[in-house]
Amino acid sequence: MKIARSLIAAAVALSAATAALADINVGVVLSLTGPGSGLGIPMQKQLQMFPKEIAGQKINLIVLDDASDPGKGVSNTRRLITEDKVDVILGSTLTPVAAAMAPVAAEGKTLQIAASPVGVPPGQDEWLFRLPQGNDVMAHAMVNHMKKQNVKTIGFIGYTDAYGELWLKALEAETAKNGMKIVVAERFARTDTSVTPQALKVTAANPDAIVVVATGSGAAMPEKAIVERGYKGKIYQTHAAATPDLVRIGGKDVEGTFVVSGPAIVAEQLPDSHPSKKASIDFVTKYEKANGAGSRNQFAGHSYDFEIVMEKIVPVALKKAKPGTQEFRNALRDATENMGRTIFSHGVMNWTKDNHWGYTNETGVMLVVKDGKFVVAP
Repeated sequence: MKIARSLIAAAVALSAATAALADINVGVVLSLTGPGSGLGIPMQKQLQMFPKEIAGQKINLIVLDDASDPGKGVSNTRRLITEDKVDVILGSTLTPVAAAMAPVAAEGKTLQIAASPVGVPPGQDEWLFRLPQGNDVMAHAMVNHMKKQNVKTIGFIGYTDAYGELWLKALEAETAKNGMKIVVAERFARTDTSVTPQALKVTAANPDAIVVVATGSGAAMPEKAIVERGYKGKIYQTHAAATPDLVRIGGKDVEGTFVVSGPAIVAEQLPDSHPSKKASIDFVTKYEKANGAGSRNQFAGHSYDFEIVMEKIVPVALKKAKPGTQEFRNALRDATENMGRTIFSHGVMNWTKDNHWGYTNETGVMLVVKDGKFVVAP
């Protein structure tokens, strides 16, 4: 009888120890193939440097490819929640995919930290937080730069999906406040192989500046089409285009292009007073040591910032619950919402109950493509 009681006690102790040391499962949904691969692959490369443990708990990264497809993003999210029992989800890199994932993550009461500036209807982002800067914040920086360049009329050529729509709305709001006017707006699909008709219409309006709203390698095609039409005005690109692919594919056609970006892309060029300089340089140094000089990438920076988030919220959540439980997932969400002022490589984040975007208007940095490189715009 004493032996039986001892065995039971040992089993209980072992069970308690196992629960205390439960792994934290992190689901990752990235566009590793398809049109969004130029964004997802750099994120994956940065995640290869993710810590194996946080606050003494083993971290398991479960990385799935959404193939740049919203439907695949949804099925991946369901699998991560129902089969892999993840505690948190990172992804996706593409706005339409992240938007499709959001209701599934919310239904599963699992924290989703998106790597794209995804918008959802008001009140439906309880479980959704964003690592990239919001379009409103970046549009503020872009329009402020345009104002200094005496831009009065603007042409728009961008994706037909949520990323394009959110940027158009953000630009409409900012330009209206600054006495500017969007005189033409043309749209195209991510899968289009030509935008000649749209480029003709936008250039025919001869605006002072044209804003291209696209991502990664896809951002070069519309700009090349605009330049080929003989347009001589200013061209602006969004933060999803702040990748080496824009310069690699665009070549001489993107020289002189203004690109709004997070500070991580130009870490060394930031003034010493910039709050993100230290984190930005740390990111760039480690990433380029592993992947080669000049390989820095806006989206790889989001993976770096995700690590900062996890290092901050996991110890807080562990004080309330054990990994693998709904209580722990709730605690992670609450800790994220109350994380407070946090320095990212991409700016200063301060998520709150009423703001799951978090960045301030000082975040956006205007770059210009000069001699095939991104430099801070004068």
